[in-house]
Amino acid sequence: MQRKELRYDRIIRVETILTVSTEDVWQAWTTPQGITAFLAPACNIELKVNGPYEILFDLEAEAGKRGSEGAHILALQPPNLLSFTWNAPPEFPKVRQQWTCVVVRFSEATKGGTLVTLTQGGWPSSGSAGNNREWDKVYQYFIHAWRDVVFPRMRYRFQVGPLDWDHVPNTHNQQRFIEFFDTSVYNTHTPGG
Repeated sequence: MQRKELRYDRIIRVETILTVSTEDVWQAWTTPQGITAFLAPACNIELKVNGPYEILFDLEAEAGKRGSEGAHILALQPPNLLSFTWNAPPEFPKVRQQWTCVVVRFSEATKGGTLVTLTQGGWPSSGSAGNNREWDKVYQYFIHAWRDVVFPRMRYRFQVGPLDWDHVPNTHNQQRFIEFFDTSVYNTHTPGG
């Protein structure tokens, strides 16, 4: 008897090493001053489990479409782990109604500095019953957002200084320091095979 192909959730994983302390990177992800220095121009966070973790990217948009409104903190292990819910941008209305889970880990790098590892899970596998093309587009959107925008801006923040949201710098030269791992793994299992 053969089983159908088993499809595991896709996971986005991005990491980099910063030449600052774990505490400095923790503060960047968990305080309004830190978040507005690299992630978005405004936020609403309350650093406790179930507290809001709303990152506001578009302050001119109508309420509910400014960013991650409704997102909340799932777990805190200061200064090593932050986990929160995350939703899709407003241009993906079906997927925006649902949530993925982001985990950001901060650990000492072997040669000094801090290893920052972000994973985003909760994606239906491509081609699975719960997936549609919009999910695939959002998955690709976040690969680009974390790897090509957020992590380079975080590196810029620690190397140059806080971002000026009226004149956002080009941070593409930081991409060479970012590692992306494609974990969209599909496994076929045949019993006894």
